[in-house]
Amino acid sequence: MSPGADIRLLFTARIVRMFSYGLLAVILALYLSSAGLSDAEIGLLLTLTLLGDTFISLWITTRADRVGRKRMLLIGAALMIFAGILFALTRNFYLLLFAATVGVISPSGNEVGPFLAIEQSALAQTLPAGKRTQVFAWYQLAGSLATALGSLFGGGLAQALQNGGSAPLSSYRVVILIYAALGLLLGGLFNFISPQVEVPFGENDKKRVNLLGLGPSSKKVFKLAALFSVDAFAGGFVVQSIVAYWFHTRYGVDPAALGAIFFGANIFAGISALSAAWVAKKIGLLNTMVLTHAPSNILLILVPLMPNLPLAVSMLLLRFSISQMDVPTRQSYTLAVVSPGERSSAAGVTGIARTLGASLAPIFSAPLIGIPALASAPFIISGALKLIYDFSLYRNFRTVEPDEERRPQ
Repeated sequence: MSPGADIRLLFTARIVRMFSYGLLAVILALYLSSAGLSDAEIGLLLTLTLLGDTFISLWITTRADRVGRKRMLLIGAALMIFAGILFALTRNFYLLLFAATVGVISPSGNEVGPFLAIEQSALAQTLPAGKRTQVFAWYQLAGSLATALGSLFGGGLAQALQNGGSAPLSSYRVVILIYAALGLLLGGLFNFISPQVEVPFGENDKKRVNLLGLGPSSKKVFKLAALFSVDAFAGGFVVQSIVAYWFHTRYGVDPAALGAIFFGANIFAGISALSAAWVAKKIGLLNTMVLTHAPSNILLILVPLMPNLPLAVSMLLLRFSISQMDVPTRQSYTLAVVSPGERSSAAGVTGIARTLGASLAPIFSAPLIGIPALASAPFIISGALKLIYDFSLYRNFRTVEPDEERRPQ
């Protein structure tokens, strides 16, 4: 199989997965509320969903370069199917807790699980360094568009079923079953990936690695992971499920309208990610990460301060129009400063740090949304912490340049 075929398979898998995450995120908190869970229980469940994904992903990604990237991607797809089926079949809090902890569920509409780290390492294996950021930007765009369509479809389907006479709980359960079915499709796509995406034979034997699969790059990776966890913790206060819940409780926005709002938001996010590659060529990966991220965080703080729904949605969409420019640049930068045999581990460790940081926030943010006087706090806390992250990242890594920025390709 040619490298191009593997790239097409990985892009298709990304689209299927992010579509499924998008359709689930719009209705997940609403489903849990309809199932009888309290706001505090919803926050705890969302937190443990992300925590469970963290530990499963850590185990999978730090072994992928040595055990096999394809094999670990298939395991991840199986866990996604398991979580979707169990979520759909039970209203028992403890069974939901088990499914959330062991399986792969995305409450945010963003990447969770082991997929991103391994897929991007596989892509980097087949790409020259000079094209990596551009391909990652298209990869991000494909995911954002898929998430947008998933949000639109999930919210629209739930609303259509309710308009047709279905109870809210039943309509949300249908969406969750579709999520499980898409996990099965994802596994089918991964099954066709060729051995060319694996680490070259002998690469991992050239250096000693620790239990996380890292060698000489350990110090850089751990420092990046610490900073990324702060950013993700801040982002965890405003995951898509929480923002959707905020719009629903504050303005009474119905599921179909929520789907439309996040469809637009993810379209803007995808466009901003695509423009990141062009900006990075002009000012560098790190500068792009910082200088585009800071203004988006100011806009995030402004969302709950707006006096009405149209202005609040406008601030949200403006924020999404630049908020994702740091994503492909951050991913490309991380893989650029480590050796090929450390890529899945580096992407996995930093990705896990982000998931771990994000997982701690919903347990605080969900109860705040339920208190009228504090409902705006998650947006303000998130924006302020993200600004601190931007400053700290630049201060610590301004002298660490990727190879492609030190010499022409």
